[in-house]
Parts: sequence; C-alpha cells; structure tokens
Amino acid sequence: MAVLEVNFMAETLGRTVPLYVVLPTDKVYFPGMPKREEGKPFKTLYLLHGVIGNYTDWLYGTRIQRWAQDQNLAVVMPSGDNFFYLDQPWNCNMYGEFIGRELVEFTRRSFPLSRRREDTFIGGLSMGGFGAMRNGLKYHETFGSIISLSGAFILNESILIKAENPRFPSESEEFKHTCFGPDLREALNSDRNPSVLVEQLVKENAEFPDIYIACGDQDGLLDSNKEFSALLEHHHINHTFEVGPGSHEWDFWDTYIKRALEWLPLEGKEEGISSGNVGLEGTKKHS
Repeated sequence: MAVLEVNFMAETLGRTVPLYVVLPTDKVYFPGMPKREEGKPFKTLYLLHGVIGNYTDWLYGTRIQRWAQDQNLAVVMPSGDNFFYLDQPWNCNMYGEFIGRELVEFTRRSFPLSRRREDTFIGGLSMGGFGAMRNGLKYHETFGSIISLSGAFILNESILIKAENPRFPSESEEFKHTCFGPDLREALNSDRNPSVLVEQLVKENAEFPDIYIACGDQDGLLDSNKEFSALLEHHHINHTFEVGPGSHEWDFWDTYIKRALEWLPLEGKEEGISSGNVGLEGTKKHS
C-alpha cells in the first residue's frame, strides 16, 4: 500500500494544504492469482477528520490503510481545520467547495482514480461526519455514497442556545459564528444544514447518494443521529443506520469504518497480496 503525503495550492482556500492519499498500487501477484485490469482506475473514499484533528487522524487512529488495501480502495484524507467543511465567505474559506469540487478535481488529475459517481464516496467522523453528509448531499452528482460515523449534526435548534460553560470549542459562541456565520438562524435554514438539503433534494426529485450512518450507544450525539435517520425515513430515503457499543472514541470508529467499507460497493479482495502480507492466505488457493 502506497501512502503519499501531498501538499497543493487550493484556490478555494487561498493557501497550500496537506493531505494523505492511500493508493493500493503496490500489490504482489502470485502465479494463477487474478490481476487487476491494467489502467483500471480506483474507487475512492474522501475521508474527513473530526474537530481539533487533521489529515493524519484516520491513518493513525484506525486501520483504514489495512482495510482499504484489502478492498483495492483509494482513500484521500484532507485537513479541514475546525470549520465543519462549510463555505465561509466571511473568512475567505470555501471549505465546502474545496471538499465537494476542487479536492476531487485535483486528486482525479493527479492519481488513477475513477471519475464515475458510483465509484466516488465521501465519509467522516464527528465534525467530518457532518461535513461528509452536507457535502455529499450538496454535491450529490459527484458522490455515490456517504458515510457518517458519530456525525456532529449540531446545526439544529440547540445551536441557538448559549452554553453557560462551554467544554469544547464547538460550544462557544465565537466558534459557532465562525463556522456557521454571523446569523445562526439563517444558517439553520440554509443549505449549510444537511436536514435542509434533504428537504431540497426531495423537492427536486434528485437522486440521493446511498447513505450509511453509525453512532455509539453511549455517544452524546446519538439523539441527533437518530433524528437525522428519522428524517430520511420520513422521506422514504433508503439508508442504513446502525447503533453499536461505544462512545465518541477511536475504538468505535475503527470498528465501524470497516463495517462501512463492507457496506460500500467494493471488490477486488482476491486481486494481489498487500504489504504486510495482508491477504497472504489467498496464495494457498493459487499455489
């Protein structure tokens, strides 16, 4: 598995930004083992980190490298700072357009990635789960599937309540206005809110991406995830919602990103042996 650190000038953000790219391009093939078609582009998952994290989180917090190489999946992990992957023209940070358009265009130019909607996925955890859902719906013509783990669906009526003693940056008034805009009520009713996007796409009779949502049974965000799932259910939007043991923690995300990859329309587990001898048992079939 090739792991590449990339820095490129993002026009939408006005600066150079870092990201990790995982590419399963270094597999070994034994005699009789099925080979990947020459030049066949990779299905791709754009994977977003949570608040106070960065582009390294998924690689070091989970076994995403192992899970991806086993499935012949390319994974792109950008940095989104603490801004919920939303466009913020008041700060000259167009994170939504960066994730939904520019990042996809840049990585497709730079790497052997599929350009097909059905091969292009977006996912994330916590803040990244929110960002994946919002941008996956906003750019539904680009992304065929959305994965949200412990999604921070905090852009609801509770966003208008001032926290007396904020424990996390996302609870402070300064943070909320920086992320969502000077008028929180306006943000609540705009397409920055995934729930509003659901209603808009239903009215437009748009084709929804496939949606996978998971949250821990001890996670403080469980209720908001249930509410979002109920909204999808209300509109008869096909999706998978799972609640499993755990809280807002890496053990849960490591387990459920694997489950999410098993849910995605992936293939190629029989194609080659990965670094670290992943899949070596498959050689017995072809020896």
